[in-house]
Amino acid sequence: MDRMLVVVFDSEAKALEGKKALLLLDDEGSVTVYAYAVVAKGADGKASIKDGDDSGPLGTLATTALGTLIGALFGPVGMAVGATAGFAGGATADLTNAGIGEDFIDDVSKDLHPSSVALVAEVEEDWTTPVDVRMEAIGGTVFRRALSDVGEQVHHENVAAMKADLAQFKAELAQAHADRKAKLQQKINALDTKIQAHLQAAKEKREAAEAKVQAKAKILKAKASAAVAAKR
Repeated sequence: MDRMLVVVFDSEAKALEGKKALLLLDDEGSVTVYAYAVVAKGADGKASIKDGDDSGPLGTLATTALGTLIGALFGPVGMAVGATAGFAGGATADLTNAGIGEDFIDDVSKDLHPSSVALVAEVEEDWTTPVDVRMEAIGGTVFRRALSDVGEQVHHENVAAMKADLAQFKAELAQAHADRKAKLQQKINALDTKIQAHLQAAKEKREAAEAKVQAKAKILKAKASAAVAAKR
């Protein structure tokens, strides 16, 4: 199951040790790591990324669900390694579409004190015990949330509601007096434009999701090939 993972530590050294443990679990086949970052929150409230795979196969951190989660938890973050990258604070809508609600953000935020350092990762895991045991041994507090694509359902519901309104406006237009027709036509045009915008946005999201699935498939294929090669 695809999950977003946040492990909170009280020091950068422990968080980096946690990152190594997570990647080791990936090597062992206990978990598949798609993207990760180690994010430190300073005493002044400012945050920076201490380590991460910003050029990973899923794209730069700022364009992934991982980057969105980091933005929601930490606000704008400066990259301590590589170029700087900003994460928008209004990213919670995208997280909600992925099945990560505000309750998850609230739960993690309660543990993010000044000087906290978090390992944030997008992973696939069938069993939670391996990660929990390794991270708890280092002193990390583990939070996880399964990723689900609920955005498509929300989109269909929104478009259906707008189409219902559009049908109502058109029905009224057919029976309206001349002085009312112009205003109704304006509403029809505006609503139709909004529907088309929603359809286009949904298409772009589907294409992005398909690209992400293909990228993950390539990662899994590469790991399988490496495992076969190692046995020879």
